[in-house]
Amino acid sequence: MTFSESGINLSFTNQVAIITGSASGLGLAIAKKLASLGVKLVLIDKEIDRLSSEPELAGMSRYAVDITHEKQVSETIQKAADEFGQIDILINSAGITGITNVKSHETDASNVRQVFDVNFMGSYYTSKHALPWMLKNRYGRILHIASIAGKEGNAGMLAYSASKAAVIGMTKVQGKEYAESGITVNALAPAVIQTALVDAMPSEQVRYMTDKIPMKRCGTLDEVANLSLYIVSPLNSFTTGFTFDLTGGRATY
Repeated sequence: MTFSESGINLSFTNQVAIITGSASGLGLAIAKKLASLGVKLVLIDKEIDRLSSEPELAGMSRYAVDITHEKQVSETIQKAADEFGQIDILINSAGITGITNVKSHETDASNVRQVFDVNFMGSYYTSKHALPWMLKNRYGRILHIASIAGKEGNAGMLAYSASKAAVIGMTKVQGKEYAESGITVNALAPAVIQTALVDAMPSEQVRYMTDKIPMKRCGTLDEVANLSLYIVSPLNSFTTGFTFDLTGGRATY
């Protein structure tokens, strides 16, 4: 059942959304849903050429950007604002797990730094440079994709867990800072979602995570996209600084 079939009115009339990590996984699933509702998309990914095989996203603005470089991020957001005159939605979906299934004393500092650069600094840069455009119109929706690992910590995933905890902390700060401006800033904390990123992880790491889920399964990309659409819609007008749960019963707090 789609949102329109259910009678839920998710109206995104004349809205512009920037989505990072949009060439695969969660970002791609969310982009397709928003495109089906008529949202004008600015698609950002380091490997943006992968979108050439996605007919639903034909004609959408695309930028190959390394979000760990602030100059690239700021220039791209400026180009998007110049093209459309506004930025209504920002969804930070780009993320990496880094090396997993290692204990803290076995971690490599350069890998930890790389994970933080993508997962936290990338989301910081995009929100830093998108927020002024949202403030101009006194309207905006920002969604940072975090993780249940950022709430609870996953053994063997120091870099990933800590970086997502930082994203959740940033969400709380930004939610409070812009609460009176018409801008909401929220996070989404999924448990393990069936994506190529998960497929590439060691099986014992995936088993460790799914064993914690009462539903005993991974979440789906559709489930992520459906909740994300509500979070960035005009309907979500009184929730900000919050981390939404998507964990199959794992997080009940």
